[in-house]
Amino acid sequence: MRPGFGGPAVPVGVDVQVESLDAISEVDMDFTMTLYLRHYWKDERLSFRSNNNLSMTFDGRLVKKIWVPDMFFVHSKKSFIHDTTTENVMLRVYPDGKVLYSLRVTVTSMCSMDLSRFPLDTQTCSLEIESYAYTDDDLMLYWKEGNRSLNTDEKISLSQFLIQKFHTTTRLAFYSSTGWYNRLYITFTLRRHVFFFLLQTYFPATLMVMLSWVSFWIDRRAVPARVPLGITTVLTMSTIITGVNASMPRVSYIKAVDIYLWVSFVFVFLSVIEYAAVNYLSTLQERKERVLRERVSIESSHLHLPCTCGLAHPGMMSASYSEVDANTTGNYGLPEENGIKRQRMLVQLAMESDQITGHVGSTAYSKVGIDTHIIDKYARVLFPGSYFFFNIIYWSIYC
Repeated sequence: MRPGFGGPAVPVGVDVQVESLDAISEVDMDFTMTLYLRHYWKDERLSFRSNNNLSMTFDGRLVKKIWVPDMFFVHSKKSFIHDTTTENVMLRVYPDGKVLYSLRVTVTSMCSMDLSRFPLDTQTCSLEIESYAYTDDDLMLYWKEGNRSLNTDEKISLSQFLIQKFHTTTRLAFYSSTGWYNRLYITFTLRRHVFFFLLQTYFPATLMVMLSWVSFWIDRRAVPARVPLGITTVLTMSTIITGVNASMPRVSYIKAVDIYLWVSFVFVFLSVIEYAAVNYLSTLQERKERVLRERVSIESSHLHLPCTCGLAHPGMMSASYSEVDANTTGNYGLPEENGIKRQRMLVQLAMESDQITGHVGSTAYSKVGIDTHIIDKYARVLFPGSYFFFNIIYWSIYC
């Protein structure tokens, strides 16, 4: 039976010494903590006479023969009392019946995390202590010295988190079938170290986006160079996204890192689409040029041109021909028509054609090719500018 059965509730003071915060798991949404849990109460049935007022200390074997508070950890997944080399339990009884009951416990408890700002997030977790059987009518649970009842080791540290603060609170918990219970809270706030994720996630993703922009400066005809570059960056971004999500719980909302990675993936994917557009427009342009060359060769074959056997280069003929009076040399006995200027221009293109291959010369071809690079020119400015603007907005919101 509890002390003072039938009378007022037994006051049980509690203090905690946190030895270590062992692990924080986002996947399982829990944390593991090792602590010394100490209970203080008075049981006059255990009082004894003592001339020097010294207390008596016992091990765990006496605990099974007397009344002790039935504390448990609310929302705990597993917990155990250390038993190396013997069970880590201590019972100290004073002559006036005051009792100190201490045990070393490791507990894994649930921590509901909001990962919408991951990895730029701050998490708050709580370890909750409560009596299992005794309501507040029988047992009054309280922190022995308020916030000073919670002590932590200064050496406590975590690889991914910075422990900002610990504090204690007390509340009442209600169960519809049993009643009201005193519940003690150990609350601690954790801020995640972001530098690890900058090195492992953000910097590689940013570099992949910048690498995809290199294709804008590569010749549009270099298909073996631009296509593998685009495909490589897309696959690398997919690998980064898969690696991040593999170590995260499958939550139904979007995380901050998801926004950054997927926007980066869209930029990389659009760079591939940009080259597809450039290549398609280039193909259309070359097709028009091919038709133009065929028309040039057909129309020039029907024109009676003067002998140019004495000329050193066809280009000389085109220069001299353009300076000749159209009324004396342009018609060659043909009637003047509206399309004569177009025919003369076609003749000039034909005379500048390569005599062996019959293709248009390099000068004319390069002038046509420059116009097809207009998409690349715009992409060189729009893609970096848009990505830089996105980074400004992203880091201003989440930092």
